[in-house]
Amino acid sequence: MAAIIGAHGIGGEVRLKLFGEGVESLKRFRAFNDSTLNLTKLRDDGKGGAIARFAEVADRTAAEALRGTALTVARDELAPLADGEYYYTDLLGLPVVGLSGEPLGTCVAVDNFGAGDVIEVQRESGKRFMVPMIPAAVTEWDQTRIVIVDAFALD
Repeated sequence: MAAIIGAHGIGGEVRLKLFGEGVESLKRFRAFNDSTLNLTKLRDDGKGGAIARFAEVADRTAAEALRGTALTVARDELAPLADGEYYYTDLLGLPVVGLSGEPLGTCVAVDNFGAGDVIEVQRESGKRFMVPMIPAAVTEWDQTRIVIVDAFALD
């Protein structure tokens, strides 16, 4: 859903990096991380992120201690997906294969740098390459694998 990237001010607010469709995607949730963080306030930061206050975070020191914490919710709380949609977590760890089925590696990250989602694939050798999640590069995916066009399997 989001990650805490630091403190905001001295009163315990935190800055969030959003992974969904903006602040609105978080507003329907009140509790995160198995109810260990309970949201009391949330606003857009005007820069593509958000500022949040959690009931359990009283000051800047506590807010800074949460830096790097991913905010999660139970899978059954997430909205159903339309055809062609996915949650990042569904792609992570999937084997990546070429069109003829040859193994190319494992999806180890999903990023969005502004122009669309990109998966990062790690080969067995440890080398990594990136593939845009567009139909010309990724022909299909499901809960068992991601199929990519061989031309995108560059190191």
